[in-house]
Amino acid sequence: MKSLNRVLMAALCTSAMTVPAYAQDQGAEETVDDNVIIVTATRRAEDVQDIPIAVTAVSPVQLEQQGVVNVQNIGSVSPSFSTSNAQTASGTVVLRIRGVGTTSNNIGFESAVGIFVDGAYQSRPGVALGEFVDVERVEVLRGPQGTLFGRNTSAGALNITNKRPDLDEFGGFVNATYGNFDHISVQGAINAPIIEDTLAFRLTGAYRQRDGFVDVVDSTGNQIAESNETDQYLVRGQLGFESDSGIQARLIADYSQSTASCCSAVELLRSGVETSGLFAAVGLGLRGGQAGVNAATSPFDTGNAQLAVDDRLSTESFPSDSKISQWGITGELEFPLGDNADLIYIGSYREFEARNAYDSDFSGIDVFNVIPDFGFGGGTEINTMTHELRVQGEAFDGALDWLVGAYYSDEDISQTANFGLGADYDRLVGALLAAGTGGATLNPASPLYAGGATFLGATPLQNLTGVDPSTVQTANAYTQNSKSWSIFTHNTLEVADGLKLTVGLRYSDESKDGSFSQPGINNNLCPATLGQVAAGNAVPDLIGSILGLGCFAFTAPAIGNDAIAFPLPRPFDTTFSDEELIYTGKVSYEFASPVTIYASFTHGYKSGGFNLDSTAAAGGADPRFASEEVDAYEVGLKAKFLDNAVTLNVAGFHEEFTNFQVLEFTGAQFRTFNVPVAKSTGVELETVIRPDDNFTINGGLTYTDARYPGNCAGTLTSPNVVNLCGNSLTNAPKWVGIMGATYDRDLGSSLKFFVNGQIRMESDRRTSTQASLVPNAAQITAAGSVQAAAAATALNPFDIQDSNIKINMRAGIGDIDDAWGIEAWVTNLTNEVTRGVTFNTVLRSGSRSAFVQEPRMFGLTLRGKF
Repeated sequence: MKSLNRVLMAALCTSAMTVPAYAQDQGAEETVDDNVIIVTATRRAEDVQDIPIAVTAVSPVQLEQQGVVNVQNIGSVSPSFSTSNAQTASGTVVLRIRGVGTTSNNIGFESAVGIFVDGAYQSRPGVALGEFVDVERVEVLRGPQGTLFGRNTSAGALNITNKRPDLDEFGGFVNATYGNFDHISVQGAINAPIIEDTLAFRLTGAYRQRDGFVDVVDSTGNQIAESNETDQYLVRGQLGFESDSGIQARLIADYSQSTASCCSAVELLRSGVETSGLFAAVGLGLRGGQAGVNAATSPFDTGNAQLAVDDRLSTESFPSDSKISQWGITGELEFPLGDNADLIYIGSYREFEARNAYDSDFSGIDVFNVIPDFGFGGGTEINTMTHELRVQGEAFDGALDWLVGAYYSDEDISQTANFGLGADYDRLVGALLAAGTGGATLNPASPLYAGGATFLGATPLQNLTGVDPSTVQTANAYTQNSKSWSIFTHNTLEVADGLKLTVGLRYSDESKDGSFSQPGINNNLCPATLGQVAAGNAVPDLIGSILGLGCFAFTAPAIGNDAIAFPLPRPFDTTFSDEELIYTGKVSYEFASPVTIYASFTHGYKSGGFNLDSTAAAGGADPRFASEEVDAYEVGLKAKFLDNAVTLNVAGFHEEFTNFQVLEFTGAQFRTFNVPVAKSTGVELETVIRPDDNFTINGGLTYTDARYPGNCAGTLTSPNVVNLCGNSLTNAPKWVGIMGATYDRDLGSSLKFFVNGQIRMESDRRTSTQASLVPNAAQITAAGSVQAAAAATALNPFDIQDSNIKINMRAGIGDIDDAWGIEAWVTNLTNEVTRGVTFNTVLRSGSRSAFVQEPRMFGLTLRGKF
């Protein structure tokens, strides 16, 4: 069987969308056919045009030319892929393929898009946010991939492969970049054979720093801090080994760290409480606790909300503080079993740690914060171990390509979230209660109700209980241990000349232990509030509001019994288990060497688990959510025309999800639930046109109808589920297109240059979980049914991100042998302002905030190779 390593080395200079133009592989010696793109999407080294899978392969050339520095930038080269990010870089990244992804604000959720780095599964997207440096290629596999790729790939997978040590040649490279926002980036690698043709060492490093593009300002627009910056580094070392008998091994160790603050939100809409003058009435001023603000010039005046978005302005009580570090070891062994079979083992161990402190209400008033450790620990730790063993080979003179394997993983999650109420919390409560009573709670002469006076003043909780809410601090601790094992097989048989059948099976077993506890709490407010309500000292009309605000879900004490009817957080320690048979069947036919058609069906799966949130078991609720399943149908064409000058790949797909996993932030808590039905249907087109040896045009167009159908709720009557039906999935535009061109040529005998441009276009997309306001009990009663109430509720403002076009450009000149080069580049040339996630601002019904995406970036890059 041909060595996997040698075949992969032959692919180093290829590209799925552009021919190699300028930044070639360091040390590759083999002659490469630019028209052959080798991928491992089937866990075998194969030409991407020969496999019945919709996959985009991106070379290091394209990554560099399009400014793709990490996972979050892949959408610029793959129209079916997109990402979004919320308040933290590590825990809120969502990856989507064909409009389908899993919101990750909750550490208990696993991504529907699996990530594999050098064959090892990365259990959360935040773990895989490191720098793309010294990368061999990135593969975007669209549709469920569970039969071959480990766990939880119901939407697709990213397969990232770093460059291997070169056993024969000493060499390396170094890149240095400077750009706007004081952007500094340095990357490099050195390759050194230790024993020629047998053992080599490769050391890779990267450092990236960039100032933030969101200005944190006070209510008058004066900057007090900045956010959304980058400050990170990565070190990776590899040992590569190959014996004369064909045994190959690789050992990879890496360490990375990031201390950037991420991410600040921009307020899109202020609630009626803020615009009615009640903020001033309770002593908060017009905005941010300041009085005398000129509304005509404030970016946070109602009429100037767009100014805050366009200029990426945010108000926060304090800038975020974050530190993310991780290290890991991956081992890979390939052992020949005769001439026609190999045994392959890939094992990994990784420790990930994140510490975050930030203003969790994302506003200029000090209401609710994620705070540093106050004696009970803090942050998130994820320790993951994986093992995969495969035996694969050929039989019947190459007609059968067979593979069998086994997989095991063990993941431990430990998270302690430290929350605290801010200095302005009570005054915000005063404004909210005043809004609900027409100002009566602020009027000493207001009429009395039985059980207490309406007048509660500007600080109602302290006046009622004698406890200052700003003293409240709570440590909520979550743990989860996951064990997963599976056995699998994947086989392709050529039953006739050009006609191939593929069958894949995987039996997967998942078991998890999850818990929530409260190791530390300083909250006298909630017990005092409960006591005052029980004693009849609260106004009856306001009891629900007073309980909800005095016992705010994130900071309330966890009560382990039903003695109190109000749904306070409740500890839990329970188990989850599930098993599933994942399977796929494919048929493909090669009409002629450049033309292949295929059809496939895949049943995919993503494990359920625990809502690791303090309110998950409140009121006796089950903290578990069900596993997600998908049935996916796909037909495709892969073809080359005109002597390989034109490559055209087309795929049509239909995916039906059951128990689709959803996480929703209501403004006061996170809720998890399963939607019985979700669907994604569409067509994808990718093409590469090479009019001559110096000019390449690439294009991609995706139409995706990712939606909750009108009957998505099935027999469920939960308003949160019913309200989704009939809407598109979050951040799933119907149309996405990319178009680019690269021109490169030699200048005499010593220089060469290239010019590259890329356009990405997308249609409108929703940016929040719910398209409209979720109806409450009173609205459901008035409408007569949940469905009628859902149909009548108003659309969420600022939910739709308008269609937009983003342009990237890069041009470079350098030595014909890549000894040196200089490039000028720009991303988001026209400085389009777009939103990734829109949400209800914490504790202010009717107020909306959003996380904005990157602005225009430009700079110069110097490259050297030795």
